[in-house]
Amino acid sequence: MVSGHSRHDLIVIGAGIVGAACAEAAVAAGLRVAVVESGAIGGGASAAAMGHLVAMDGDPHELALCVYSLRLWQRWAAWPESEHQRCGTLWVAREEQELEGVAARVEALAAMGVRAEAVDARGLYALEPALAAGMKGGMRVADDAVVYPPRVAWRLIEEARGAGAQLFAGARAECLVDGGVRLADGRVLHGPVLVATGVALPELLPELPMRARKGQLVITERHRPLLRHQLIEMGYAAAAHGADTASVSFNVQPRPNGQLLIGSSREYDATGMDISLPLLRRMLQRATAFVPALREVRALRSWCGFRPATADGLPYLGPVPGRRDVWVAAGHEGLGITAAPGSARLVIDALLGRTPALPLVPYLPERAMRGEA
Repeated sequence: MVSGHSRHDLIVIGAGIVGAACAEAAVAAGLRVAVVESGAIGGGASAAAMGHLVAMDGDPHELALCVYSLRLWQRWAAWPESEHQRCGTLWVAREEQELEGVAARVEALAAMGVRAEAVDARGLYALEPALAAGMKGGMRVADDAVVYPPRVAWRLIEEARGAGAQLFAGARAECLVDGGVRLADGRVLHGPVLVATGVALPELLPELPMRARKGQLVITERHRPLLRHQLIEMGYAAAAHGADTASVSFNVQPRPNGQLLIGSSREYDATGMDISLPLLRRMLQRATAFVPALREVRALRSWCGFRPATADGLPYLGPVPGRRDVWVAAGHEGLGITAAPGSARLVIDALLGRTPALPLVPYLPERAMRGEA
């Protein structure tokens, strides 16, 4: 626990990668910042994530936030802590009809400055020979990457602390009060508040709906080179935004150390940290259906985490209606790692009265009050 001033220009609650990014951006803008984190820095959804940096194009506002954020990620990618690897993403189609939207997706990405190309079956196997027979083609996004999020969150907090931010580690924000936040130990910190607590958001802001969407991942032993790209099935976006109680989709990443990270699952209404073996089995069966050679690779560990999901799939970014000097940056579902720097910059610019680089309207939390999210 750090002692010091109780009045701040901004109090950031939550030190996952989104909250850490907000703290670092606020300090860089000259604000006196406090960060309140009850657990480990980057220890929640950030630690459980796959860590992909991907130009997800399922929604135009989602894509705009991804593209803006990926440009800002260039600075963080230079940090050794990020373990940044530009492996690119190869979207894989098992069925001919999945190729029908590829040209439109390539065009939409190109319009946003993202390099993408359609790939036929022959080109697909030239890029990834380990894919199962019968794949029809896909799309390659060459500049997508993977990173290690918890260490990035730590670096962001260290950058913020080095510039004067106070870290209240192991401190739980009990409730918001007029002009600040009360901690569980009774202390009150005074100043504008930015809540970036992910799935725990309703504990402080019950008026903003948030669902926890559980996900499971598997990491393998180090293996001879098997894949060059992050591989994602074409139906991934539909599964990610779907309303099914439980679903799996194919996503595998080669990590810089030779391991493979295998996903992914999505599960609503699951609250425990235990692994669902039937769902894990479905996930691995899906993975080996795309890459049969994965059967040769030994799994070392599996874990789960909880993605913070809003009803419309877009994060809450901006001031909270009905609350004075309370802001929010949360609800990114599976895109919090990609979107962290852009989300932070948009919120801090708006807080300072600057014009954000993207219109904030699609992300404003007030849409939840109108029943739109």
